[in-house]
This record gives sequence, C-alpha cells and structure tokens, in this order.
Amino acid sequence: MNICMIGAGYVGLVSAACFSDFGWDVTCVEKDARKVEQLNAGEIPIYEPRLDVLVESNVRAGRLHFTTELASVAHAADLIFLAVGTPMRRGDGYADLSYVYQAVEEIAPHLSGFTVITTKSTVPVGTSREIERRMRHLRPHADFAVCSNPEFLREGSAIQDFTHPDRVLVGVDDPRAREIMDRVYEPLRLRNAPVMFVSRESAELAKYAANAFLAMKISFINEISDLCEEVGANVQQVASAIGSDGRIGDKFLHPGPGYGGSCFPKDVSALARTAREARSPLTLIEQVEKVNNERKIAMAHKVIRAAGGNVAGKTIAIFGVTFKQNTDDMRDAPSLVIVPMLQERGATVRVYDPQGRKQAEPLLPDVVWCGSVLEAATEADAAVVLTEWNEFRAVNLSALGAQMRGNVLVDLRNIYRPEHARQAGLSYVSIGRSEKARSASLAETSPDS
Repeated sequence: MNICMIGAGYVGLVSAACFSDFGWDVTCVEKDARKVEQLNAGEIPIYEPRLDVLVESNVRAGRLHFTTELASVAHAADLIFLAVGTPMRRGDGYADLSYVYQAVEEIAPHLSGFTVITTKSTVPVGTSREIERRMRHLRPHADFAVCSNPEFLREGSAIQDFTHPDRVLVGVDDPRAREIMDRVYEPLRLRNAPVMFVSRESAELAKYAANAFLAMKISFINEISDLCEEVGANVQQVASAIGSDGRIGDKFLHPGPGYGGSCFPKDVSALARTAREARSPLTLIEQVEKVNNERKIAMAHKVIRAAGGNVAGKTIAIFGVTFKQNTDDMRDAPSLVIVPMLQERGATVRVYDPQGRKQAEPLLPDVVWCGSVLEAATEADAAVVLTEWNEFRAVNLSALGAQMRGNVLVDLRNIYRPEHARQAGLSYVSIGRSEKARSASLAETSPDS
C-alpha cells in the first residue's frame, strides 16, 4: 500500500512516521521546501519525544520519504491523507478550510485508479461531503472515496497515543474504502486496539465533541479551584474525590492557567459556531471558551497580587512558556497573555523553557531568555511556574530562594508542596489550595476560639 500524507506538520509528521513504522510505504508531501530539506537531513522541525528516532529509522529503512513534488506521489497513492492546518478563521472563529480545499484541487488532476482520500485534519461536520462534491466537479469520472479519520493525539505523548490508541475512529460510507482503512490499521487491530467505523458526519463531530468535553473539564476544575480558595477546600483533594468516580474519570482535572495548544481553542470555537449555524447552540461550550479566556487574564492578576499588587520595576521569573510540557508548541499558550500583561505593568520578565525558546522568541519580545531555572530566578522579586515541565519539579527550592531577591513563588500548576516551599523560606501561592482560607477554617473550629 502506498500512502501519501499531505502536510508534514504535527499531525502529518507523527502519522507518517507511525504508519511507516507499521511497514507501509509513506511519502510526506510538504510545500515548505525548507522543512523538507530539514527532514531529509534528519532534522525534526517540531519537538515531540521519540519522533526523531522513529523518523530516522524509517527513512533509513526506505519506508518514509519527504518531498515537495505532489504529482507522482498522488498518482501512485492508494490512500491520500489530508493533514493540513485548519486554523481558527479571523473574525468569526470558524475553522479555516482553505488549505484543505486547496489540497483537494491540487491532487485532483493526479488521481489514478481507486483512491481513498481521508481527512486527518480536524474539520467541521459536512467537510467530507464537500470534499467529495468538489472532487466530483473537478474529476467527474475519477474513482475515489472520501473518509474522515480524525486523530486523537496528545502533544508530548503522540507516538504512544498513535500506537496504543483508546480507539481508531473512521468515518466511511464506501465499502471499498472501509476495506482499505481496515487494512491500514490492521497492525493496531492485531494489538486489540478498537477500530470504530461510523458515518462520516459522526466521525467529524466526534472529534470536536471529544475536544470540547475535555476543555470543559479543564474550565470546570479551574472554576472549582477558585471556589476552593474562598471556602478553604483543597482542589487536588476535590479532584481526586470526583475523579475516582468511574463516570467522571481523573483525566483533565488538574487546575492551571487555562488550556491552549493546537486543538482545544480552535476546536471549541469552531464547534460553538457550527452549532450556531445549525440553529442548535451549545451554550455550555460557549461558556467553556469564555471561562478559559478569562482564566488567563485572572492568572496574570493573581501574579500581580502575589507580588504585592504592583510589579512596576520588579523582576519576574517565568518557568515554562509552552502551553504544556513535552512540546515546543506556543499556540494559544497562557504565557502569551500573562507575560505581556506583566510587561505592560512595568515588570522585567526573565524566562526559561526547556524546549520553547525557538518558537516563543518571536511571540514574546523584550523578555530575558535564560538557560536554567536558577538563572531565570537570579535577582527576581517573584517566580512563576506556568508550564509543568518535569525538571521544574526537581528544583531545589532552597537554592531557588537563594538566587532570588524576593521570596514569592507563584505555582500555577501546583507542582510543589506548600510545606516544602515554606521550609525553603518562600512565600508560596498556588491555585485552589488557599492557606489563608485553611487557617481561617481551623481557627473557627479551635476550642480556644
């Protein structure tokens, strides 16, 4: 089976590498000649654990190729995946499908024999039928079928997610296409991974619904964490208690500065707008988006309050700027809201991120980039944890305090224990674990009160 993967971005590159590791012959077609040169030279343009090893081994085995030339690859392909970007469209928040439809126009002249065209990109409901309509218009007599095969990869653990999925979802109406899609995922079926065949509309909507539900859990626990601070509860204990319920589950119940990344912001927005267009508004999902946007602003104010209510002339150390750990992705990262707000109020910001500097530098001007946590903390009045990189967990808090001019540590990921921070002489602020509220609660129940 010959597979053509159009797009060597995050989804395309990870999928191509994994499919080739299954034994299939995969060619990634990418318009960015510089990216193709990098990949052919063994340089991976994104950071994803183990991806470099997987790409290198399959290129060496002759199963994985990179090119800018579409014609011959599409002509020989049995299966063409569309893995191009579907960013949020300016002005209305809807998914921008221009790259998808452009790819359809470009592959149309080169189809030969029966070809399955499958969307890996996240696309709104009805996109598969629109691709089919456009292709019929361009090539009335071509023999093809259009499928939807959304990915459910988490950045930072994408290879594990691809090779050991909870499910593989395929939206297909054509029996020949179903046979080919069943064959391409046979290596996963042999590992007992469930391959679910559904209608194309169901597959398209399921992807958006899954991301919106996970985003809703994040916004929910973030609001619960605010309530915990007011009433003296501990959000981590609350999350553990409700997460132990099998109907709820413990994933995505970790409070933080708000979600970001390549999927949740744009998919929540696109789903809300699709629902409005269909005259079936999802007001709950619209509120999730609103809560998340407000969350990032609120966390900037939390840092300012912790620093004494005024950061003018102060130095703030920021630990981590990517939207999550184990990735260099800066898309809709909370740091893109929080850092500029601190700068606007007169703070000097010193930043360290293990992988994010290259992507973040153009987006966060006028910050001081550092090579370690302790370097970033040098002469800082306050330090802020924005991303939960594992190396931050191992930081010696006493050494951290010794590097700082002040002693304020704002932990927006709750990666430290309050008692350890206090023992190190730090004025520690976390989320959903208000020491003030807890002390007040203890005082009310004291026999001496």
